[in-house]
Amino acid sequence: MERISVLGAGSWGTALARLLCNNGHDVTMWSALPDEIRALKAHGENCEKLPGVKLPASMRFTDDLKEAVSDRDILLLAVPSGFVRSTAAKLVGLIPDGQIIVNVAKGIEESTLKTLSEVIEDELPTANVVVLSGPSHAEEVGRDIPTSIVAGAHRKTTADYIQNTFMSESFRVYTSPDLLGIELGAALKNVVALAAGIADGLGYGDNTKAALITRGMAEITKLGVEMGGRAETFAGLSGIGDLIVTCGSMHSRNRRAGILIGQGHTYEEAMAEVKQVVEGVYSAKAALKLAHKYHVELPICEQVNAVLFEGKDAGEAVRELMLRDKKIENNDMLWRT
Repeated sequence: MERISVLGAGSWGTALARLLCNNGHDVTMWSALPDEIRALKAHGENCEKLPGVKLPASMRFTDDLKEAVSDRDILLLAVPSGFVRSTAAKLVGLIPDGQIIVNVAKGIEESTLKTLSEVIEDELPTANVVVLSGPSHAEEVGRDIPTSIVAGAHRKTTADYIQNTFMSESFRVYTSPDLLGIELGAALKNVVALAAGIADGLGYGDNTKAALITRGMAEITKLGVEMGGRAETFAGLSGIGDLIVTCGSMHSRNRRAGILIGQGHTYEEAMAEVKQVVEGVYSAKAALKLAHKYHVELPICEQVNAVLFEGKDAGEAVRELMLRDKKIENNDMLWRT
């Protein structure tokens, strides 16, 4: 039995806390919001973020961070990406060297263009950081629907330990040393999911979405490999797997926000309607900055940024994508002479 604290009481943190508790581990959930903790204690479920999913009676809840992180084998960091740095900074002096921190947020820090594991390592240089990602809606994990994800770590022993801790009959965990590729796939797919949602909101069909998913994956892979990620990672669970589920499901807050934007709402209005953090909005600017830094062309990402932040008409953005200069699909293939 491992001693684990989940920092963050959103839908994903709640689903994983339940999973870990059902796996036989000693689990505590922490939130910075006392009202959130009182509600979890009172109802035994996260009525706002994950309604209908009952939590084990053995799970504990606290709003005291020092209590939550004291003497823990694993800390699961499940706060929104914009709060990863500030939450990690609060752990300085509270955790030992080598503390395992599993990050499950998805995003890129816009001000530094760092992945979230790099952000954590900035604040906590001695931490042993792991990333957990893949096609995994909290609503389905909370109902024990079979799910597969990937755990990325610098050391194989750490990845194997996390694999053993999280594995269950309904939750399969693979391992990988490619933290960078895993995190880039996780963050950038949210931008493409916004585009897919926008296309849905405009009333386009399956052909359009398939094109966006396919070409979006090509953009993600091109940038990711240029930055040092492995192409195989983008063809895996945290790449194409996560992209498919995020572009195709109404569980996806990015897709739902995109639908509203395609129907004419601003991104602020869409986020207010979705009532959850829409990570793709924050990742879009960072993705475009990375594209410029690494001299990689990301036409879908460029058009998403124009729609979100420049007031561009969504239909016009799609038309511009369709009317771009003619291209070869794969430049590495040779023609017969």
